[in-house]
Amino acid sequence: MTDITDLIEPLVAFRRDIHAHPELGFCEHRTAGRIAEQLRALGLDVHEGIGRTGVVGVLRNGTSGRSIGLRADMDALPIEEQTNLPWASRTPGTFHGCGHDGHVAMLLGAAQQLTRSRNFDGTVNFFFQPAEEGQGGAREMVKEGLFERFPCDRVFGLHNWPDLPAGTIATRPGPIMGAADKFEIVLEGRGGHAAIPQDTPDAILAAASLVTQMNTIISRRIAPTASAVLSITQIHGGHTHNVIPAEVRIGGTVRTFDPAVQDRIEASIREIAAGVALANGLSATVDYQRYYPATINDAEAAQEALDAAATVGIAQLAPDPAFTSEDFAFMLQACKGAYIWLGQAKPDGGAPLHNPHYDFNDDVLGLGIRLHVALVERHLAI
Repeated sequence: MTDITDLIEPLVAFRRDIHAHPELGFCEHRTAGRIAEQLRALGLDVHEGIGRTGVVGVLRNGTSGRSIGLRADMDALPIEEQTNLPWASRTPGTFHGCGHDGHVAMLLGAAQQLTRSRNFDGTVNFFFQPAEEGQGGAREMVKEGLFERFPCDRVFGLHNWPDLPAGTIATRPGPIMGAADKFEIVLEGRGGHAAIPQDTPDAILAAASLVTQMNTIISRRIAPTASAVLSITQIHGGHTHNVIPAEVRIGGTVRTFDPAVQDRIEASIREIAAGVALANGLSATVDYQRYYPATINDAEAAQEALDAAATVGIAQLAPDPAFTSEDFAFMLQACKGAYIWLGQAKPDGGAPLHNPHYDFNDDVLGLGIRLHVALVERHLAI
């Protein structure tokens, strides 16, 4: 097994420094600068400003034309941290609540180990990606010619997973993360006095009907064998007790794995909104955005990842995909590869992702490094 003992302590310190200085999507200037500095110190070819704040490090060895890409996301979340840890965020309202600081540290550790071991033949591209949290940083990197400039036979993305015990590594062929859509529906009328409802189309009542009908879409318009989620998460309307508001806004999200199901749900939302508006004497505007596609693993790449995982930890075929989304999907649309879950749960549990009490488990940092190295040494075997 790869000996990386000497790398861990400095990388934990690096990870905690990144955690203490989190940056939101497309604002990762300090983070990207520190990463570029580390990669240059290793002698890699370093390219900055890809996808606005992304960094790519290139390591070549031997004469093979084969290549592999490894991706880590860099951005933090707009959440107030509540861990009270010594390395807690020093930036109010910004927090590494998804473990991207740990992903950065693991990928830097892999770059360090591969630079000194050189037990591969080909090219390794280290992708440090901005703005994963809802802003499509991977899409921006791909649009700017990521895989044309840095060709890859395979690309792999690794994400910590608190639902799995530390030491476990899981992935699956096909869908592993859901497509993420968001919608906002605006119901508009005239507004009027609450004591004279007969003279005013009631947008509040219409919104209540709309919410009820939308919650039947999955159960009555989608086949029971399909998988989908529709959640209404926002309702905004009114400002005082004696006025029927002229406008009510309803927002939410849809998660799917099958584009046909995605199409059906969007069409149903539009049909129901139009029908409710017509029945209540209102107008309805639907803004429906498909911001992340489903994350679909290539079957061969997923098996390659499981084979590599079995050499460093407990490899597990994930039985089901998750409905959470991931913009690594854009990279997988452009290059064959796989998205991998790295278990990080301690025996006493711990906070989930995007929770204000979450912190990356530094105990799995070494496993993540070894997995990255195993992926490279297997795909670019000498």
